[in-house]
Amino acid sequence: MTPTPTAYTRTAIALHWLMAFGLLATLSLGLYMADLPLSPSKLQLYAYHKWAGVSLFGLLLGRLAWRLTHQPPALPSATSESQRWLVQVMHLALYGLMVLIPLSGWLMSSAKGFQTVWFGVLPLPDLLSKDLLVAEVLKEVHETLNWVLLSLVLGHAAAAIKHHVVERDGVLARMLPFLAKP
Repeated sequence: MTPTPTAYTRTAIALHWLMAFGLLATLSLGLYMADLPLSPSKLQLYAYHKWAGVSLFGLLLGRLAWRLTHQPPALPSATSESQRWLVQVMHLALYGLMVLIPLSGWLMSSAKGFQTVWFGVLPLPDLLSKDLLVAEVLKEVHETLNWVLLSLVLGHAAAAIKHHVVERDGVLARMLPFLAKP
């Protein structure tokens, strides 16, 4: 049996931070562009937002493949069973949202009648026929899922900071190796 690692691999760390910054950038762009008046600039921002969403979805698939083939480091031994359960639920929710959000955006775009064309080159198939009522519901779903993701990300970050500042158990240093004590 392979021993449990004590830290995340460089690949896992890189994938984590690429996703984190990519998600925050894409969410920020989505919030910014949503209330702009219709213009060619707004349509270009929507294209960038879609390109980022599709790219992050691809990155997520790579991250899931890595995660399924590489065991994460064990939680500190002092971690209670309820905390271990909460960690599992939190990670499942984060991964689930990272799947559902781009899919809801793709479905919404299809229902609005706007095909997603990745980087203006690769047209993705529409998942639904044009239906503006369905598009409006999917817009609400997409926005709500993003707010839930943001809330969970903030909770995830707060827990990591708590582990670093209060628990002093090295959990944050596993994802930010420069914080590790020599």
